[in-house]
Amino acid sequence: MFFAKYKEQYRQNLMLALPVMLTQLGQMTTQLADNLMVGNYGGTNPVPLAAVSFGGSVSFIFFIASIGVALGLTPLVGELYVKGEHKRSAALLHNGILFYVLLGFISSAAQYAAIPLMSYMRQPDEVVAMAIPYYKMLLASMPFVMLFFAFKSFLEGVGNTKVEMVVTIIANAVNIALNWVLIFGRMGFDEMGATGAGVSTLTARIIASILIVGWFASRPGYRPYLKGFSLRRWSWTTIRKLIRMGMPISAQAFTESSAFVGTSIMMGWLGTEALSANHISITVSNCSLMIVMAIGAATTIRVSHCYGMHDIPQLSQTIKASYHLVLLWNAIAAATFISLRFTIPAMFTQNAEVISITASLLVYAAMYQLSDGLQYVSCGALRGIQDVKIIMPIAVMAYWILNLPVGYMLAFHCGMGPNGLFAGYVVGLSAAAVLMISRLRKKIRYMRTA
Repeated sequence: MFFAKYKEQYRQNLMLALPVMLTQLGQMTTQLADNLMVGNYGGTNPVPLAAVSFGGSVSFIFFIASIGVALGLTPLVGELYVKGEHKRSAALLHNGILFYVLLGFISSAAQYAAIPLMSYMRQPDEVVAMAIPYYKMLLASMPFVMLFFAFKSFLEGVGNTKVEMVVTIIANAVNIALNWVLIFGRMGFDEMGATGAGVSTLTARIIASILIVGWFASRPGYRPYLKGFSLRRWSWTTIRKLIRMGMPISAQAFTESSAFVGTSIMMGWLGTEALSANHISITVSNCSLMIVMAIGAATTIRVSHCYGMHDIPQLSQTIKASYHLVLLWNAIAAATFISLRFTIPAMFTQNAEVISITASLLVYAAMYQLSDGLQYVSCGALRGIQDVKIIMPIAVMAYWILNLPVGYMLAFHCGMGPNGLFAGYVVGLSAAAVLMISRLRKKIRYMRTA
């Protein structure tokens, strides 16, 4: 009876989520390939993997803040799409392309300016030296990333999640192939190590942006949305709308990612082995998170459509179905992390100490899976109903006031070391889940009585 009640909601959510899942899994496959190849390139030497971890962590905080702004396009387009307002949707796309690409250049400049600061983050000198060339490749890719996300967010708003899947799979295949060539120096190329992984990522992101723009422009059903596109279509009114929707999402993403980046930096204070173990644990945890993000993205799309049609009962059932799906997935992920906690790190490194630390961290990663899933779906639903201003205060409370201080105290004052830093995630993510669910329930009650 319970399954029959939500069967149609599961089906519709999964129809949207599955292509996004495959897209996210494709991206994670690339990250896994980067780490596996760099880790095996280093052998028992943890420095190359630690360098990729450090450079990627610093870059990620800019990356996630930038694409967070672009995610605001999806609910705006979703609401207009179900109302048939195609001209206003096209205006959003035109201004989104211009604004997001400009933001990509600004992000690249900010990341370049941050390079001198990397030496002051108390990381091992050899890790910083190897991380910087890799980091420079990532920062150079940001304008292409933002162009890709302008089209990706628009397509998700109209309910098309398949194109991004195909484009991402192709780009990731190129990335993996180039990793094999450039990291190890095959087919006549010089051995580039960690820098080779950065060059591969830059190339893949350029290809992804070219493919998605080319597909969009070649399809008769979508080509009209680009009609009249030029720099003169810049509209401050539309840009402000994109900023009002995107900035709170970006701020939440920045706050959450800063907790993970801050934890990674503190891991470096505990040694190269701890930093490498942290990178492996977060990489594996992110594999699970990609599925969660896909369900959250599907929730945003479906909720934005229900919101545009003012169908509150359908909206409520959509959210509940997403909760069921994400809880099931995260329970499976948690059990996998615990049961394979020694097997998984052995795939990345031959260093016995790194394997031992990673095995302990994966237990804590299993502990925060359910909370992480609940807060992601809740955040996706809040984006769908365009209630985004509350997200930032919740994120500050959960990640800056709870997560980072608790992790620091447990790690450095209570003698828990790396485990203490991961225990901070458990506290922060649990707080975020409780607060976001409370806010969402309050908004749905209000919409029912309005």
